[in-house]
Amino acid sequence: MNTPTVEPPHPTLAALHAQADDFVALRRDIHQHPELGYEEFRTADLVAQRLEAWGYAVTRGLGGTGLVGQLKRGQGSKCLGLRADMDALPIHEATGLPWASTHAGRMHACGHDGHTAMLLAAARHIAEHGRFSGTLNLIFQPAEEGLGGAKAMMDDGLFERFPCDAIFAMHNMPGHRQGQLLLRDGATMASSDGLTITLTGKGSHGAMPHHSVDPVVAGSSIVLGLQSIVARNVDPKAMAVITVGAFQAGTAHNVIPGEAVLKLSVRALDRGVRGTLRRRIEELVDAQARAFGVSWRMEQVTGYPVLVNTPAETDFARAVAVELVGEPNVVPQTEPLSGSEDFAFMLEQVPGSYLLIGNGDGSDDAHNGGHGACMVHHPGYDFNDASLPIGAAYWALLTERFLSAAD
Repeated sequence: MNTPTVEPPHPTLAALHAQADDFVALRRDIHQHPELGYEEFRTADLVAQRLEAWGYAVTRGLGGTGLVGQLKRGQGSKCLGLRADMDALPIHEATGLPWASTHAGRMHACGHDGHTAMLLAAARHIAEHGRFSGTLNLIFQPAEEGLGGAKAMMDDGLFERFPCDAIFAMHNMPGHRQGQLLLRDGATMASSDGLTITLTGKGSHGAMPHHSVDPVVAGSSIVLGLQSIVARNVDPKAMAVITVGAFQAGTAHNVIPGEAVLKLSVRALDRGVRGTLRRRIEELVDAQARAFGVSWRMEQVTGYPVLVNTPAETDFARAVAVELVGEPNVVPQTEPLSGSEDFAFMLEQVPGSYLLIGNGDGSDDAHNGGHGACMVHHPGYDFNDASLPIGAAYWALLTERFLSAAD
């Protein structure tokens, strides 16, 4: 009788499993004390204190509450950047877990507590056991959730002060098997533009509509017209989304208001499509507004570019993933996502790759009552602690392979 051979875990993974309890406790502590974008003071203090204790040179105040921990060894000239986000979301937690948020209306509903803990676990292992020659820059970023913390750090001179030959980041992903690593080269996450359109007409009593220039009617026509842009101006093989998330006008049933406001989310997986969407939105709004006799103005509230992983760095990241967890646990070219990420700004300046780690697909409900399979940005979400040693081991192994002695 032949017994299947079970490969022992990679030594780096085994080492990180041995110290997982410390960082699970750390992750849950961060989870209990969530901080919104640009308010991550406690989290940044916690990160800085630990990095300094492990021998990293810590620089704070990039992008407000952002920080970089730098570790240099040997004579190697290569520089590597690893990034984790720290901010929480304005969502009231409903998990009922013992480590649930202690702050009403704020929770780590996207797993940034886990991302921070993974990178800290890797930081300690690298400091104690890492074999490399070169410079490691650990980037702990504030305000990823729609506030552009990555760009804020870059505007403060992140890559001028801490040059990187390549940069990598990781995000947990519910709906995929826990611990599975998913990679993709090319366009991986969509651009995201938040647009606010204000229509100004002339208000009137609802009983005398002929005295008004009604922005509600104009806005209604615009909402319907916007849907034709994706259907008729974008290649059907390309991804594009125009969502009207808010239509605000008036407060009374018998009053025609003088103003209406539309709030749009616009997404694309191609830079050219992104430009087409913006151009056609402006043209359609202008035409509809003139047809109904209202004036209009448009303000861009947010703007994230398409996240594009560079091929060579993604190939390297794939090889590290296969070495660590084996081919059956790696998706080499996963599907793109319509969500957005401000790590895209960093990838516009430095080559690199953004990968995913499975948070659970519901097949194993042992983790916290199945919360790991709950989608992000949901009151019932929680980061899957079983993924913490895998993510940390991945960062440690990637560092050693990238900053090898053969520079």
